[in-house]
Amino acid sequence: MPAKTKQSGVKLRLDTMTPKDYETLSKPYVPTRPVFKNCIRAFLSGGLICVLGQGIQEAFMAIFDMNAREAASPTVAVLILLSVILTCFGVYDKIAQWCGAGTAVPVTGFANSMCSAALEHRSEGLVLGVGANMFKLAGSVIVFGVVAAFVVGVVYAVMGWGGAH
Repeated sequence: MPAKTKQSGVKLRLDTMTPKDYETLSKPYVPTRPVFKNCIRAFLSGGLICVLGQGIQEAFMAIFDMNAREAASPTVAVLILLSVILTCFGVYDKIAQWCGAGTAVPVTGFANSMCSAALEHRSEGLVLGVGANMFKLAGSVIVFGVVAAFVVGVVYAVMGWGGAH
């Protein structure tokens, strides 16, 4: 089936089209992306998640008389719990569509990716569905974190920066 490009008017056969021909043909129809607006949304939403986390940490410190180090772990756990609950109700995905990368970068985005995969594959069973598919996206993040921690640990050991705290 022949198709014409807007710029050249040359007829192209779709079955023999090269990637460059396809790019030329489809370029006028690709929507422009509002990069600056997306960056502002990501910055604000990521910042709001961090402010929420700071507020939760301050609440743990005030209510349970914890210091900042002691309050860090329960703060992360609460943020993960909130992310999973919002994902289960379908709210987190709607927020993420508007916010973009601002919701994907913090720990809440990681929890969302794991929960979404678990929800999507729950009909296949706990082991082969949830267990096998939950770590498809998150697995690479976990592997990168472990490898990065190992490399940093080796550098600290070689440089003599490690030891008792």
